[in-house]
Amino acid sequence: MESIKMSLEETSIVADKYRVFLNLEDPTIQWRHGKPPTYETVNQLFEDGRTKEWPKGSLEETVQNIIKSLQVEFAHKTRLEDFKAINPQKFNVFINGREGLSVEDVLRIGNLNALLKSSLPKELQFYKVEEETQESAHNDFKTCFPRGFAWEVIEVYSPPPLIAFKFRHWGFFEGHFKAYSPTGELVQFYGMATLKVDSSMQAEEVHIYYDSTELFGGLLKGKKNIDSELFKTTDCNSAASACPIFN
Repeated sequence: MESIKMSLEETSIVADKYRVFLNLEDPTIQWRHGKPPTYETVNQLFEDGRTKEWPKGSLEETVQNIIKSLQVEFAHKTRLEDFKAINPQKFNVFINGREGLSVEDVLRIGNLNALLKSSLPKELQFYKVEEETQESAHNDFKTCFPRGFAWEVIEVYSPPPLIAFKFRHWGFFEGHFKAYSPTGELVQFYGMATLKVDSSMQAEEVHIYYDSTELFGGLLKGKKNIDSELFKTTDCNSAASACPIFN
């Protein structure tokens, strides 16, 4: 859910040091909004708030790069042949033990909705994925986390090809979330994951485990005094809209 800043006036594209698998400079890649995203704002949030700085070339840094890169690809690339961080023919993602989702499944429902889907009864769900589109989901989280929602690897417990690791996600609730007013407070949660990679370090399978109540507990603390219907028409299709990713 790391937020992005798109500038249509920019003429030069530079590599992102935290997403080196993306080949942002490649002019042949087809991007959903016409240009690759940039991440200056959330990179600053990440650098200011991370708990550890991993050595360049370490396994921890590599895992961090893979996950950040594949999330960008799902949110912003339109052709499977342009994906670099995953093996599209083998890739599946499993969230909290639910049924696996293929590349096509994630592209169809959106990467945020894939991660936020819940098996709870609908009346108990904090976030109703069936009522959201990829665009509305990105708009909701870009709005509530205007500086982005940063992601970091905390620990890595096993080497390739099956890498187990712990992660942290955090941001500041500084914009409304649907009907809930911002609190300005830090919102964060921790999770565990496994990443299966091939010999080229492309992701083949990801299992993610986290408690969504840690996320929504922080967002639902805001005073409920905004009519959420007012925000459903915000355009999240243009490159300038700065839609986020869950990253």
